[in-house]
Amino acid sequence: MARAAGRASRLSGRGGTSIPGKVLLKLDPDAIGTLSAGLERRAAISATNGKTTTAAMAHAILARGGAQLVHNSAGANMAGGIASTLLYQRGDTGLFEIDEFWLPGIVPRLKPQALLLGNLFRDQLDRYGELETIADRWAAMVAGADPTTTLVLNADDPLVADLGRERVAPDQRATIASAAGAPGVLTYGVQDTALRLEGLQHASDSTHCRRCGAPLRYDAVFLGHQGHYHCDACGITRPRPDVFATDVVLDGVRGARFVLTTPAGTAPVTLPLPGLYNVYNALAAAALTHALGAPLADVVAGLKDVAPAFGRAETVTIAGRELSILLVKNPAGANEVLRTLALEDGVHDLFAVLNDNIADGRDVSWIWDADFELLAPHVRRATCAGTRAAEMGLRLKYAGVPPEQITVVDAGLAAGLDSALTAGDGRLFALPTYTAMLALREELTRRGVTGSSFG
Repeated sequence: MARAAGRASRLSGRGGTSIPGKVLLKLDPDAIGTLSAGLERRAAISATNGKTTTAAMAHAILARGGAQLVHNSAGANMAGGIASTLLYQRGDTGLFEIDEFWLPGIVPRLKPQALLLGNLFRDQLDRYGELETIADRWAAMVAGADPTTTLVLNADDPLVADLGRERVAPDQRATIASAAGAPGVLTYGVQDTALRLEGLQHASDSTHCRRCGAPLRYDAVFLGHQGHYHCDACGITRPRPDVFATDVVLDGVRGARFVLTTPAGTAPVTLPLPGLYNVYNALAAAALTHALGAPLADVVAGLKDVAPAFGRAETVTIAGRELSILLVKNPAGANEVLRTLALEDGVHDLFAVLNDNIADGRDVSWIWDADFELLAPHVRRATCAGTRAAEMGLRLKYAGVPPEQITVVDAGLAAGLDSALTAGDGRLFALPTYTAMLALREELTRRGVTGSSFG
């Protein structure tokens, strides 16, 4: 019945990624547990930013070792999408990207051997509430998780790293400085401080100690509120990571390089994806797959060969121009994209598409917390489209982009893309929000443009 519902949905033109799973869960609420029980290995990934890319990296690593993966690579990461993936795919290893709000309801059914919790950034407050709401839900989930599940935690995110204390006896939690060495906990982070920022960005989110509420003191800040931190009030410190990066080199939009250290050894990594945020994604994938038994050689080779997921630094050719697509959906993620573009020489043409659909979050005020000022001196021409095109244009104006270099297109994404393509030459950088990214993928497909992750 679930498969029939999927076929009907596809024939009606609405797609069939989640519908079969939703029907299945109505008929059998424990379908996820039933279908996943036959998998030899199961891994779950959640974070505000980077879930899809981290999962793609983990997929590339595990596939090198011969794993037959059951993976929701299409990005349907709520319960219906997970159930649909299990319904249609066959393999021995489950790799599931899971929405951060849905995660606590899915993990008890999935019972993963490894659970990666990557980061928590402010995102879609109208849907999810404040970060502490998600952190509290995650803490309750971790406390009730199967003790054989390995927790893979970002040591540089204080909200996430603190979750490791749930693996420590309750009477000992108040006396430990960090969750380093806690049973069943594997941490990752950036050790190289050469790329630290001058200080916390104004859009930083989690800057107070989750244990006592006092302001955290940062010795190094890398990305949003991620960095090296400690609390003077209660003594909490960032745990020294088990998997970490040193000697990090960012090569603009071309990629990044770093030295990876894991419990299995040390090796240089060449990453074909740009930005420090993708170094964090790579560390997360390396730690997760290490927890699943992947050898270091497979980790290095998989990271070198990973293909970008659509909208995550994928580049295609259209109308004689290279179009690089970089998803922006909240202040922390946008700032890292802007920081990466600012490393590129010369001036750039931008195609900024801002939507306020439900999946984007109705409140788009976050664009005023993103540091477009970083990029303004490097902008030659900016074309703005989407349901909130005018507000995007206004934000760029106040960032310092001259008004005569900004074009606002209200006639839809296709018209905006045409305008952006004809307004200049050379590479065009598209900065879409989530639903705008999906619409852009559909438009490129309609025009016969193909990429590594779409038809």
